[in-house]
Order: sequence, then structure tokens, then C-alpha cells
Amino acid sequence: MNEPSSVHELADSLRRDLDRYSEGEKLPSSRVLVGRHQVSPVTVSRAIAVLVAEGLVVARPGAGVFRAPRAGAGAHRGDLSWQEVALSAEVGTANPGVGGLLTTLTVPPPDVIDLNGGYPHSSLLPERTLAGALARAGRRPGAWGRPPVDGLTELRAWFARDIGGPGGSLSAAEVLVTAGGQSALTTALRSLVAPGAPVLVESPTYPGTLAVARAAGLRPVPVPVDADGVRTDLLAEAFEATRARAFVCQPLFQNPTGAVLSARRRAEVLRIARAAGAFVIEDDFARRLVHADCAPLPRPLAAEDPDGVVVHVRSLTKAASPSLRVAALTARGPAMERLRAVQVVDSFFVPRPLQEATLELVGDPGWARHLRTLAAELRDRREAAVAALRRGLPGLLGPAVPTGGYHLWLRLPDGADEATVAAAALRAGVGVTPGRPYFGAEPSGPHLRLSYAAAESAAQVAEGVERLRRAYAEDAS
Repeated sequence: MNEPSSVHELADSLRRDLDRYSEGEKLPSSRVLVGRHQVSPVTVSRAIAVLVAEGLVVARPGAGVFRAPRAGAGAHRGDLSWQEVALSAEVGTANPGVGGLLTTLTVPPPDVIDLNGGYPHSSLLPERTLAGALARAGRRPGAWGRPPVDGLTELRAWFARDIGGPGGSLSAAEVLVTAGGQSALTTALRSLVAPGAPVLVESPTYPGTLAVARAAGLRPVPVPVDADGVRTDLLAEAFEATRARAFVCQPLFQNPTGAVLSARRRAEVLRIARAAGAFVIEDDFARRLVHADCAPLPRPLAAEDPDGVVVHVRSLTKAASPSLRVAALTARGPAMERLRAVQVVDSFFVPRPLQEATLELVGDPGWARHLRTLAAELRDRREAAVAALRRGLPGLLGPAVPTGGYHLWLRLPDGADEATVAAAALRAGVGVTPGRPYFGAEPSGPHLRLSYAAAESAAQVAEGVERLRRAYAEDAS
């Protein structure tokens, strides 16, 4: 049976059957649909994806597929065309371009292997430890009262020790608790860079950084990254050419390249920024995503900066839970007053129960055990991905494989259409991320980002790479 025709026919059949189900009612499982329609699991997955895209069904990982609420029949739809004019006018905020960010946050349909997501699979999260921490936090005296604007003193002190290291000079007064790393980046950029001004970013870089900058009305200026991190010769030139007052970087297991900033360049970044009178916003997102076979990590740039050049972002969300949106911003001097003022305007403070739960979590012996387990699991998934790529797609994998983070950066041949490859992969039952959204300007070439943390197991990672290989071969032919 011709596969695209099967997908089309199955989607039509499922669409006709939807009237038999009430809103919110669960549809038959994929296994049942495979047997009933005599098609492959991938065909079922693709047909479900069609219905999800049409808004007819809702896919909930681990639970199934459900009939979506019907649009109000005969409801009056107003004339919304005026918004095109209003949103095109200069109202102070540009379209941030969140397509690349949303791609990594989108839950794939059932039976699609997720090699795209930015958060570890639920099996890699300390859910039992989190549940206990949350229960204990709710019973803490004053847990439901108003917290200090800067965050709980005890939690700020913990972050200061965690970032500065043993004997570090960072104090609790130099820490601001924020609602996750993305919120911290937003606060930092809105506080330190004036609207319309340039901000230097790595190239390629995390799409969330580009989205934050654009939403704040800033002009992202890309500075290329190589195997040793940001090119400091080009960083110096970019500061001189633009007179930018901030540079956003990920020195540890950079997203998406996985590069670690070399020791020589670490010192150069601080020297160049200090000479330019600029801030370095250090997004230390991967500090707790190291693998079991990783060498000792370099200290954060913030731990080596007595002069207030570095504004540091440290989040617990990736390693703990997508819903534990707690992070820290650190800064020295008047910059902290600016950060605090912007956060107060935006959100007042981070809810106290969430801060109390974080304190309970990091003080629980289960937290340290979880981090060891996570390190081993990430190593196993990375090895499975690398082995599968070397077997089936050896030309796409670079020579250096990062021993931290949760992703691999694949270079497609010149002339390849990364969007077409990603679409073919999705039809084959695996989700991967095109590289274009990671570039603030024209990309250096076609890429794919492959995330191995969101998959259920190392075996599923290997199967996902095999599906990608088949899709790639089909597209190339």
C-alpha cells in the first residue's frame, strides 16, 4: 500500500469517525487503530498528526488522543482585520519570532519519537522527590505568605554558594530569584540594554535568546562560535563596530553546538567585555546536565569576575522539572538594582510555595541521587545517538561529541534543505529541529539539532536515529 495514500485515507476515516465521540472523549489507542485499519504504527502516527494540526484532536503523551472541543457553532466572528494595521504599526515591540522556540516546546503526536524537545523525559525527572518537597514546603511556616521581592534569603544564599563555589565571594545580596531561566534572560536584557540598541549573541545560539532580544526591541548581532566557543577575535571586532553594551553567551555545552569555552578564551571574553564597558550575560543552563563520563567542569565566568562584568543565569528547571520554574540572576553593583526594578514591574516576585519547594528539593538526599542518575542516563542516551549516527549517518556528526547538555548539532551537506529533511523525518515518525532558527542572520549552512533527553530510553533514541536515516535517504533519492 502506498504510504502517503494510506495516511490520507486513514486521516479521512478518522475524521469521519469523530462524530461518534463527545468532546474530551478518548479515541482508540494506536495499537487498536493499527489492527482495525491494517496499517503501520507510523501511518497511524502521521494520520493523528494531521488531525492534531487541524485542531480536531488533542494528543496527550502517556494518556492518548482525545476529541478536541468543537468550535462554537454559529458563533459570531468579529472583523479582526483591523489588527493587521495595529500590529504593523510602530508600537514599541517587534514580533519576536518564536517559531524556533515553540518547536522545542511542542509535544509531538503519539508514536513520534521526540528527538527535538528541550526537557528531559518524565522518566528522567525526580517526580517522587519533587512531590515530597512540595508537600513539605506547603507546611512550612509562612509558606503561603508574600516572599521578599528578591527571593527567600535562604534560597538566595544557596544559589550564591552553588554558583560561587566553596569559598566564593558571591553573597546572597547579589542574587535575585527569578521564574526560570527564560525569565532571567528577559529581565537581564531588558535591564541592561536600551531598546533599539545592539546586543551581541553567539552564532548559532539558543532561539530563546534571539526571541527575548527581539521582543525587547534590541538588535541581535551574531558572533560566530567554533569548537572552542565564541571567536574572541570577532567578539572584539563586534564590540568595536557596534558599541554594544552586552554579550549573551553559554560558555558550558553551548546550545546548539555543545562547545565549551576554552580556558584562554574565558579570560579573553572577560577582558574584552571589561575594555568595552559591557556586560557578559552568562547563561549557565547546562551546569546540571553533565554526563557521567564528563571531565571536571570549569568554574562559571561569574566566579572569576570581581568587577561586576558578568550577570549570571542559573536555572534548576532542566534538571528538575519543566514546571519548577526557579532560577537565579546574579550581579554586582548598580546592575542588581536595575534587575530588581525590572523584575518587580514584570512579576512582583516568584511565588513563595515554589521557592520553599526548591529549598526542600535541594536539601533532600534524593536530589544528589537524582543528579547522579541523570548524568548516567544522559551519557547512555548520548552514546546510543552517536553510535546510531556513526552507523547510519556518519557524515552528519562532527568530530567532537559534547559530554554535557542534551543535544547534538548535525551539519547537513551544502545545498540540503533542512526544513524538508525535518518534515520527512516527522513523516517517518521522529521529530528533529531544523537549524535555521538558531542563527540571528544568514546561517553558515544547513543543520539539524538532535535532542536525546526527551526520548523515553536509549533504545528509543537509536530507533529515532534509524527513522531519521530512512527519511534522509528517502529525501536524498
